[in-house]
Amino acid sequence: MNSSNPADSNARILDNINALVAEERDLRARSTDRLGLGADERARLRTVEVELDQCWDLLRQRRAKSEFGENPDEAAVRPPNEVEGYQG
Repeated sequence: MNSSNPADSNARILDNINALVAEERDLRARSTDRLGLGADERARLRTVEVELDQCWDLLRQRRAKSEFGENPDEAAVRPPNEVEGYQG
């Protein structure tokens, strides 16, 4: 992400997170209402979960770089297998 204002980039990431969270909630609600999701919906839910993890990771990277005087625009989206491997 190349932006002259890191806050704008962070806001765009947060907007994306909010949209993904809303979609995740919708999919989970439909799953509960219908006692399950179809294969396409289950795949989409998994994709949304991974994208959320990547967005949160990117936001954490950007904030850390800013905190330590580095350029937050140098933060990059990490591959799913990397962010999914985190043990919290």
